[in-house]
Amino acid sequence: MPEHRGRKHHQDRVAETLREEIGAMIGGELSDPRIASCHVSEVALNSGGKSARVYVELDSATPEIDKAEKETVAGLEAAKGYIRYELKERMGVRHVPDLAFFADRSERFQARIEELMSRSRKRQKAHEE
Repeated sequence: MPEHRGRKHHQDRVAETLREEIGAMIGGELSDPRIASCHVSEVALNSGGKSARVYVELDSATPEIDKAEKETVAGLEAAKGYIRYELKERMGVRHVPDLAFFADRSERFQARIEELMSRSRKRQKAHEE
């Protein structure tokens, strides 16, 4: 059992390093006009470490956010080769996982759920009176 904890700790450290480095690249080095103002919210490394899912979250003030999400993911997918090369150089590792970029909509879904819950509470309160 202890050997699994060590492997999990290593994967967590690698995922966190990937998140920080990819975030730094998005923040200043990638000049693709399709990439909107965003940050990396999470990197999920698969159990073998050969691939990773990178979740990017756009700023909520972005106009036409659905279209901007698609364009941002397309821009990041196009820059995947450059990002992997830079990660290899920066991290000094032999292998960099294959990256897959996805839009992180969890915060928007959470805000919508909160809105619906507050409406429901107001209705119940009105019915009780």
